Amino acid sequence: MTTAEHLDTIDRLRTRDFPEVPGRSDVGTSGPGYHLAELGGSRWYGDEDAADRIAGEEQVAAEFEALTHRLGERWGEPDTFSLGSLRLRPEQGEVPQPWREIGDTSAHLNLWRAGDRWIALYEARWGADHSPQLMAAVTVVDPP
Repeated sequence: MTTAEHLDTIDRLRTRDFPEVPGRSDVGTSGPGYHLAELGGSRWYGDEDAADRIAGEEQVAAEFEALTHRLGERWGEPDTFSLGSLRLRPEQGEVPQPWREIGDTSAHLNLWRAGDRWIALYEARWGADHSPQLMAAVTVVDPP
């Protein structure tokens, strides 16, 4: 997908109603107060060589930077957050969705406020055998 297509996905999610119960959507998952969009990049490494892995990671990083720049043109410089502490708190029930899932899969994110919604951009890592995935979240749930 292109940066323009990523922006279109985010714009559609900003105006879409949130479902009553969590589930799959046409671009990822949604639940009460949030949408998570899989923008691209994730795939199984399998038997790929190191050069293919590096190329995939570099592609996701480049898309992340390009999209951060375009979102920054709209809403200003993002707040960048480390998410390491979120991994320590779910056992205590302190971290609501979508922040729990974001914290489980990402080390940091860029965050903007757009009207009554938060827009987060992050690279999810689903495991050592998968490349990173470019993700966006649109939510009315305040960050923890």
